Amino acid sequence: MHQIEKAGFGTGQGEWIVYVSARTDYAVRAMLAITAGQPGLVKAAELAAAQDIPLSFLQGILLDLRRAGLLHSHRGVDGGYALARPAETITVGDVVRAVGGALTTVRGLPTATTTYHGAATGLRDVWVAVEEAIEGVVDHKTLAELSTPITN
Repeated sequence: MHQIEKAGFGTGQGEWIVYVSARTDYAVRAMLAITAGQPGLVKAAELAAAQDIPLSFLQGILLDLRRAGLLHSHRGVDGGYALARPAETITVGDVVRAVGGALTTVRGLPTATTTYHGAATGLRDVWVAVEEAIEGVVDHKTLAELSTPITN
């Protein structure tokens, strides 16, 4: 569980405003490692070891990424994973949505579907603005921009 501490707000007693699940973090890290390993195929076991991700957990993540059209998998002794599209066209947001669904929720529901009444009527607009701000970051950062090539 990775969390980003609230900057300048709250009691300073460990309040959190953004939560990034281990699954989401692992997915982005795996995609960056695959990007760095191009043009070759990257094996799941190598990814797991290099990124310190439990292999059984990673295999489920890789399956979701493949189903979302972000990865190709190749079977066999020489098999592994490769990006399904150029790294310049895959955003962090694409990866997040492939494994985690919505970027933000309010009480477990999509932000856009929240409703408030009375004095809290304007609160929905705040949560929508938070979601748009997050989208503004993750939908504009590509794997190519974030990846560091592996050198031998």
